[in-house]
Amino acid sequence: MSYWIRALLLFAVAAVAGIPAGAAPNPFAPLTAQEIRQAAAIVGDSGHFSATSHFAQLTLEEPPKEAVLRGAVTPRRAFAVVYDYGKNSTGEAIVDLTTGKLASWRDLPGMQAPEGINDSSRADRIVRSDRRWNAALRERGIRDPESAYSVAWPAGWFGLPGEENQRIVRVVPYYGGAGDNFYAHPVEGIAATVNLTSGRIIDFIDIDRNVPVPRYNADMDPGSNQPLRPAPAPLLITQPNGPGFKVENGEVTWDKWRFRYALLPREGLVIYTAGFNGRPVLYRGSLAEMAVPYGDPGPVWFFRNTFDAGELGLGILASSLHPGLDCPQNCSVYDAVVSSESGEPHTILGAVGIYEVDAGIAWKHGENTRRARDLVVSYLSEAGNYEYGFQWIFHQDGELEVKVQLTGIMSVKAVANGAHDAYSHIVGPNTAAVHHQHFFCFRLDMDVDGQPNRVVEVNSNPVPAGKENPYGGAFIMQETPLTSELKAQRRMNLETSRRWVVLNPGAKNALGQPTGYALIPGENAVPFALPDSWIRKRAGFLNAHLWVTQYAEGERFPAGDYPYGAHGGDGLPKWTAADRPIDNRDVVLWYTMGITHNPRPEDWPVMPTYEAGFKLMPWGFFAKNPAMDLPLPRP
Repeated sequence: MSYWIRALLLFAVAAVAGIPAGAAPNPFAPLTAQEIRQAAAIVGDSGHFSATSHFAQLTLEEPPKEAVLRGAVTPRRAFAVVYDYGKNSTGEAIVDLTTGKLASWRDLPGMQAPEGINDSSRADRIVRSDRRWNAALRERGIRDPESAYSVAWPAGWFGLPGEENQRIVRVVPYYGGAGDNFYAHPVEGIAATVNLTSGRIIDFIDIDRNVPVPRYNADMDPGSNQPLRPAPAPLLITQPNGPGFKVENGEVTWDKWRFRYALLPREGLVIYTAGFNGRPVLYRGSLAEMAVPYGDPGPVWFFRNTFDAGELGLGILASSLHPGLDCPQNCSVYDAVVSSESGEPHTILGAVGIYEVDAGIAWKHGENTRRARDLVVSYLSEAGNYEYGFQWIFHQDGELEVKVQLTGIMSVKAVANGAHDAYSHIVGPNTAAVHHQHFFCFRLDMDVDGQPNRVVEVNSNPVPAGKENPYGGAFIMQETPLTSELKAQRRMNLETSRRWVVLNPGAKNALGQPTGYALIPGENAVPFALPDSWIRKRAGFLNAHLWVTQYAEGERFPAGDYPYGAHGGDGLPKWTAADRPIDNRDVVLWYTMGITHNPRPEDWPVMPTYEAGFKLMPWGFFAKNPAMDLPLPRP
């Protein structure tokens, strides 16, 4: 049985729009169930969809930014990615839902659509019909092949023979007969490279046959973790008068914030047209790509470098949220409409959560104190063994914060008793977790008080000893405009407290300063993969923490539109090679955040939630503390 058959049951996620009957949908309103059916039928009847085809993606085709900003009426369109096994071909379709016609079709030679449930089930059937796979399992004491799960990893690209322009996955087994948490029971030393087009295994690895399969209990249910600690005192979160936010026709209003959201198949949660007190801040914000490179060079590990967004899709793996568990008791959850690979709609219950939280002291001096609250928009994505929580947090002082929460189960390998290597850390009996990194690239289409904007780098430096610094404590803040795309490829600098500010030279606060928002980094890392490695070539966005591009329609994904099996060079490295000017332009910030995970026993068998993130903070957007008008609590 394949894990991906169970995990990828739903595809092409989009948040429910809730459009009133007869009302014109907002340009960003996701596809309804009816529109999904309509788009699938049009593509199915177009002559480009065969019996061996499936929808790798079916979602809204967002209208051009320029048309949205000027309030133009735009046609309602759907965007589909179709993969055909029979031809090993990928194509893009744009469907005009207003006219009911196929607006365009584009063949994509040499490109591979994201991996989906069909790929997983095909790979599972292929390996199970191969005598080497079953013999390797028996060699390790697994007599019943059905008790083993297969996980099909995107193959990546490493220049290996027989993989050019082919649909390739690499399949590894886990033993499912020792508990529900089969990830704790890796069957080490087996990996099958599967050509899904030809239906053949083109390379089979069978090593480390004497390494035992871990079979101890690593389940997460209460019965497996006795004795349980005493239950804590009740902690109730209630809002007797209901939530303090409103959601109308897909738009959220709360405090002085107004914005839209959607859950898209690839990027997951997307925030649109966020503004504070009627002033624009962010046109579109999303997690545009992820890469998770593992540090083990072994034959059954070197390929584990998944692009969770572009190769799998974070939104397609959205989990249902349960208030009181996955989000607080006062969380309001909103369903999602999804399209299967056959083009049939389905509903995911509670895919997105929106809720208010106590945010501590907003400000205080002496007896004057105000208490703050935040609005959180969140979802969870089960990307294989890992679970990722993504939160967009709106503050009452105009700050917009992004948090990533990492939990779930680490990728582990089975090891012999007493074995140790430099690429992993022992976390359980015969179990070692491999060192790895998580990189998240966020796309932030900033419109601070509208357009155009300018990006300035801010560094603080000590003043040299001398007449200007007689006591040695002086330091200054230096501002450097980033004027072109190549100059704007920047790394963090802890020594200078580096941050970046998006300014609007044409808008001034009451002090006569240009209004702006600063990107304030949090935890980060640099990649340990070598600069000429395939993962660095394919994930070129890892080469800088900050990129700034001149806005261009279609530039959405930092590793390119189709990273599955790509050789690299697409996306940000390709676009910025033109070194377009970015000063006084419509600019897009791309922020890459990295987390280095050196596993520890306390991360096993399931990882305590780890958080990292960044902030978009007002920087002269106001002339004073914007939270001065917060009221005292009601008696």
